[in-house]
Amino acid sequence: MSHIEVHDVHHTYAPERAEPVQALRGVSLSIRAGEYVAVLGHNGCGKSTLARLLNGLLLPTQGTVRVKGWETRDRARLREIRATVGMVFQHPDNQFVATIVEEDVAFGPENLGLPRSEIVDRVAWSLDQVELTQYRGRAPHQLSGGQKQRACIAGVLAMRPEVLVLDEATAMLDPLGRVEVLKLVRQLNRGEGVTVVAITHHMEEALEADRVVVMSEGRIAFEGTPREVFARVADLRALRLDVPGPMQVVDALRAKGAVLEDALTADELSQSLKREARSEERRASRAAAFAPRPSPLVHSSVITVSRLAHYYLRGSPLEVQALFDVSLEVRRGEILGIVGQTGSGKSTIVQHFNALLRPHGGTVVALGHDLGAADLDVLEVRRKIGLVFQSPEAQLFEQYVGDDVAYGPRNLKLPKEQVRERVRVAMESVGLPFEQFKDRITFALSGGQMRRVALAGVLALEPEVLVLDEPTAGLDPAGREQIWGLIRSLHARGLTVVVISHNMEELAAAADRLVLVAGGRVALTGTPRELFAQPQALEALRLRVPEITRAFQLRDGLESQPVLGVAEAVARVMGDGHGL
Repeated sequence: MSHIEVHDVHHTYAPERAEPVQALRGVSLSIRAGEYVAVLGHNGCGKSTLARLLNGLLLPTQGTVRVKGWETRDRARLREIRATVGMVFQHPDNQFVATIVEEDVAFGPENLGLPRSEIVDRVAWSLDQVELTQYRGRAPHQLSGGQKQRACIAGVLAMRPEVLVLDEATAMLDPLGRVEVLKLVRQLNRGEGVTVVAITHHMEEALEADRVVVMSEGRIAFEGTPREVFARVADLRALRLDVPGPMQVVDALRAKGAVLEDALTADELSQSLKREARSEERRASRAAAFAPRPSPLVHSSVITVSRLAHYYLRGSPLEVQALFDVSLEVRRGEILGIVGQTGSGKSTIVQHFNALLRPHGGTVVALGHDLGAADLDVLEVRRKIGLVFQSPEAQLFEQYVGDDVAYGPRNLKLPKEQVRERVRVAMESVGLPFEQFKDRITFALSGGQMRRVALAGVLALEPEVLVLDEPTAGLDPAGREQIWGLIRSLHARGLTVVVISHNMEELAAAADRLVLVAGGRVALTGTPRELFAQPQALEALRLRVPEITRAFQLRDGLESQPVLGVAEAVARVMGDGHGL
């Protein structure tokens, strides 16, 4: 029995000042009751549009969408359709309706007309499922980005929908947070028969699904089980997608002539590599083939944080201390990664770097400026230290893309032609062709496109230090690589870069040093190799080493040198004599 039927659906956006954008082109899809379907695709391929069609938030320009036989155009059935299909949006701030977390979670059940006792039970259960019980009395705007997403998930779970649609719902969660939410979703799917449609750019998340649907340019390109889909490595890469890290290693080793079975998880890769091991003598000498990545030749600090403390709602009954005695430095010319679980204080720390927040205790000195000084030239600091927020929509405010990117340069009083050139260069550098996007409606863009606009707006100021808060969240694999390619290019030209990320694979490949934040304090500092050599310590702090690193730790033991990325994995295996 089908829960949802999508038949020959087209959808076109028609903004005022730009050409119409056709988001879907003849999509047909049947989703069975109790099925778990993952939807993959590049940014702008139509995934989020499809999600909004599933419960009548959008209506097809052409074609039909039916939920339990009810057509979404039938307004008389809209309440029942939306009670059946629960949505968790890509951007959590779009979903809050109340000023207190538990009231927001209760909003849906209240609108279903449930008895108060059942509403109380549902709110308590759903908050417990996403580990937000201790935050039930807090205002949503006081939560971190990841906590906001958990609160939104709780609000939908409290309605006990028959169908749960997740639009990048784990994008802002820490690695173990993602694992826990996926475990919960799978439990709802298997244990309670909830139908799940999960839109994601995390290839590993799609492994949980019964079926994977791959979209491209508004159409369904192909579909199948996770193993069937991820076996099509070349086809996925042609569509700007990729495969899970372990399968990337398998594909790279096959290109070197190794004979390996498909491996979608760290455990599968570990077992596959063990079966291919040929020479214990060469395995014993493998560490000699690895030299630590050299640390950057930097000495001076561009930002020095000493014993920093910060409170939210200081002096009020709702006062919360977010930072406790934080000390760290950002060295000139490095890429510094900041990691930690959701709500650990990462974003609060970096918002002190350009005086968006002022210290309540301790000091922050940036590029020679004391950021706690009363006479601080704030505009000068913010011109030199650019910050791209965790949620791009928080940073965008102009109606049209070109005007938003131009806002900073215009405030520098630059000549009109120089402003236009800065905007063009900045937009092109983040993969947004100037002529194609300058007149696009800013808030009609996909989440990934909005993130690129926000980054372009900062780059147009030509800063000395670039601070990026989750810059690749919501981007497809090709988009993530493009952003990191841009970061490396800017870094090579002398720009100092600070990146907050939950993507340990990206930081393993790019960061010179990592600062691990836990509970508003700095818990660990070191190179990626030094931190990833401590997987148990990381897991205790709700982080995980990359899947490729974990596969080799399972194979070789924790005492082995951590493997950072596909290239090192291939070097390790071929050096060991595996697959030769």
